[in-house]
Amino acid sequence: MSINKTHLWLLLAFALLLRLISLATYPLMDTTEARYGEMARLMVETGNWLTPQFDYGVPFWGKPPLFTWMSAYGIELFGLNEFAVRAPHWLAGVATIFFIAFMAYRAGTSALIAALVLATCGIFSIAAGAVMTDMALTLAMTMATVGFYYCWLGKDKHSRLWGYVGFFGLACGLLAKGPVAIVIMGIAVFPWLVIQHGFFGAFKALWQRFPIVSGLALMFAIALPWYIMAEMATPGFIDYFIVGEHFKRFVVSGWQGDLYGSAHDQPRGMIWVFWLQSAAPWSIVLPILAWKRRKVLKAIETDHQGLFSFLICWLISPMILFTMAGNILPAYVLPGIPALGILVAMLVDKNDFKWVTGTAAVLPVLLMIAMLVLNMGKADSRSDRIIFEHIDDSAPVFYIGKRPFSGQFYSHGQAKKLEDANDLTNLKKFHLIGKSQQVDVVIHDNALSCTNDFTAKSKRSLYTCVMG
Repeated sequence: MSINKTHLWLLLAFALLLRLISLATYPLMDTTEARYGEMARLMVETGNWLTPQFDYGVPFWGKPPLFTWMSAYGIELFGLNEFAVRAPHWLAGVATIFFIAFMAYRAGTSALIAALVLATCGIFSIAAGAVMTDMALTLAMTMATVGFYYCWLGKDKHSRLWGYVGFFGLACGLLAKGPVAIVIMGIAVFPWLVIQHGFFGAFKALWQRFPIVSGLALMFAIALPWYIMAEMATPGFIDYFIVGEHFKRFVVSGWQGDLYGSAHDQPRGMIWVFWLQSAAPWSIVLPILAWKRRKVLKAIETDHQGLFSFLICWLISPMILFTMAGNILPAYVLPGIPALGILVAMLVDKNDFKWVTGTAAVLPVLLMIAMLVLNMGKADSRSDRIIFEHIDDSAPVFYIGKRPFSGQFYSHGQAKKLEDANDLTNLKKFHLIGKSQQVDVVIHDNALSCTNDFTAKSKRSLYTCVMG
């Protein structure tokens, strides 16, 4: 049975629209989404679009601002809500799919299948709509690699322009996650150039085919001013971000220098396991397809002018970089994931309709199940939105113990951590939030008159206190 394009188009549209609709159906959860959502809210409230803030007056040095700008613009457009902070990241995902479909089309393979594979890849679907840094980086790296390949190909008068697209993508990568974008790009393209031209020939090809000088000038003209202004505004940023985030984070397992969270101590080589899990179901399909078509792989490589090997290098570049890193997350595989869509499209046979559509349908089904589970209360165990839904007045709110980022976001920055019980002395009415045993101690020690109004699945309770 041949591939029915109508079915594939419907499945692609369903996958994308389902993810879009889902953005408004569950709260920002601690810590990642709530933290970055709160940073975007702070950016809009304070008007400080230069330096993302971890809290009022506390600069966030962990990442450049592109992802925060995206969510902040979402708030400007749609107001302060979950959809607003997530929608720009969904759009970045759609833009990435467009680039991949375009590349597949120019290669003479199915743009529709390439787009469908990417849209229904697990980690890509999650990131396309999550308030995090990785989709901005993925789009940037996609622009960079697509621009690089077409500049190298040099088929038409516009090939040099593609080189500038590549350097623009690298500039965006520098603003999305920093110099790691250039490192991943180098790992992706230089070994491939060596395969094509030999070691010394690779340098010659770079110089002859790419606008190196003017391209680098464009890249630095776009990205460098922000780095300079950020260091001037908050001295110490460059040292922490370049040395800490780009060296110690990946080399020192369980790195303790993270100012904004805890390090993720993983065994060396775990990034490959993360890829198998995160790229599912297509991480399982790709090697099966490659084995089935092993006899024609060389012909595919030749017919597509080295594109197949280029995509392989692109796909594995994040894993190569992070193989010896201990402080990693599953999302670190994302910059190479777009290549997966074209690789599958190049290997799919026209008689593979049933399993292509069946495999692609796995993700939307799982997404609907996840939405159901989250809305049945799972999300409430990791977000304080439901607590603030039970507050119907403007009385001050204080956290006893840890104040989560979701509490900051859903209180519009009004919820404070109680540092001194004397702050409650002159208040006629206020709310306390925290674990019951912690709040009860404060109530007892200060002879407060409070009632427990609600206990969330996070085990944090809301108390209303009225002073006589």
